[in-house]
Amino acid sequence: MIELFAADTPNGKKISIMLEEVGYEYKVTKVDLSNDDQFNPEFRKISPFSKIPVIIDHDNNKEAVFESGAILIYLGEKSNQFYDKKNRLKINQWLMAQMGLIGPLIGQHHQFHHYNPGKSNFGEERYFKIAKRLYQDLDERLAVSKFLAGENYTIADIATWPWIARHEWHDIGLKKFINLNRWYIEISKREAVIKGYDFMKKGEKIPLS
Repeated sequence: MIELFAADTPNGKKISIMLEEVGYEYKVTKVDLSNDDQFNPEFRKISPFSKIPVIIDHDNNKEAVFESGAILIYLGEKSNQFYDKKNRLKINQWLMAQMGLIGPLIGQHHQFHHYNPGKSNFGEERYFKIAKRLYQDLDERLAVSKFLAGENYTIADIATWPWIARHEWHDIGLKKFINLNRWYIEISKREAVIKGYDFMKKGEKIPLS
């Protein structure tokens, strides 16, 4: 059994979606970020940077894995799903693009545009432009590739999709990006994605474009 320590964020949803996709039994332990649960000394034993998500694999000597990209790789290797050995170089590139660019930069767009509007015109304008450019970059890739790392759905898509699922916060207009929108809608229809999106059991529905 996998224990998932998470909050209801794109990074948390990455892992719940992956767990649903591979069909592993898991339970969710909520980490309340608003209550600073992430700084609890017990949690920091498994998450040295006080970040979510983290998993504990109770079927593997209670192995703890932190960092969402590392967790996806771990689950991909463990299950032998969505992480094809023959395509790992390309999968890793697109996974790292999500970890190093898409998540952090769109996350900053959330901070300025969604959570703190009006506090910094510079921040709002800068990260709006960056987020829009990322939409364009992804759209260009998906014009020539069915999924991010090729013709098959992989952990790179699982990592990236939850960030685009916040498109209503971005005010960019997902429908304007035909290829990105096609990819988003296709993944949104997957049963595991629908279940994993609502992993906190709040009745959350995937926002359509």
